Amino acid sequence: MSELYTLYQRRASVRKFKPEPLREGDLDKILFAAQRAPTDATAQMYSLLRISNPALRKEISSHSGQNPHIETCAEFFLILADVYRLRRLLEHRGGTFGRWPRTALHFAITDAVLAGSALATMAESLGYGIVWIGGVLNGIREIVRLCQLPQGVIPVAGLCVGVPDESPSPRPRLPRALVVHENQYHDYSPEALEQAYTAMAPITRNGDWYRVLERYFAQGGTMEARESAYQVLTARQGFEPDLPPELLEKLEEKEIEAGSLGQLIEVAFAKGFRSLQFHSKGYVWVEKEPEAYRGDGPPGEALGQALLQAPKERVIP
Repeated sequence: MSELYTLYQRRASVRKFKPEPLREGDLDKILFAAQRAPTDATAQMYSLLRISNPALRKEISSHSGQNPHIETCAEFFLILADVYRLRRLLEHRGGTFGRWPRTALHFAITDAVLAGSALATMAESLGYGIVWIGGVLNGIREIVRLCQLPQGVIPVAGLCVGVPDESPSPRPRLPRALVVHENQYHDYSPEALEQAYTAMAPITRNGDWYRVLERYFAQGGTMEARESAYQVLTARQGFEPDLPPELLEKLEEKEIEAGSLGQLIEVAFAKGFRSLQFHSKGYVWVEKEPEAYRGDGPPGEALGQALLQAPKERVIP
């Protein structure tokens, strides 16, 4: 226990690796740890995709914001949220997979992160360095295509493991009072928020943590840039309750992309349809004078079907 506490006291992400493989038997140990991670309802809604092909690693790196450590680490994994295998298991015994896409995404991401964290902790306890790669979301659609991920599977993150070629110091963390709540969630005073900036200042060269947050999370930042493609990809992989993946596939053939019902409505107006009428009887009319098109079914599916009715040259200027 004291060794684990010491590990967390000194742990830091490593981005420079020696060109050495893992010691014999250690790959099995870190994969064993990943599979012993907790999982909801025994379902194990995750997969680990070990990327051993150097050319494939290079392509994934190019779609992840150019992370050279993806190419140089001893082992690189894509940590996947995966409900595809669960569906196959149920259907194999004659079951019918339920319709719970948002809940599936929630628990699949949770399972994936738990497994990846167990893998990472075991690797660090064996003396290796690790770094998580959130940048796989930058080119998530290209990575899904390159790795031939089926519906029900999406990348959550990448994970590099290898022999470290640097010894970075642990980075600061927020004061515990801002992170740990008791019984009820408490709000933050201006003084507490400033304490957060003070505590995190050493993480940057200029001592201004706000610039980091702004670059990633403010309007026009990295996360906002990722959002649209992520919505479209997760919907295409079956995690959007309003838009069936098969419908989205047909819409993409007409150069119509959407990841939610709201996005599909925006697309319809952008394509020149002046009126969308949703009827309680289960159909939708879309109008572009002098023609109108009807789709049947739940709102998202009905709207998609209506847009498919229109000739491509009328939908796409």
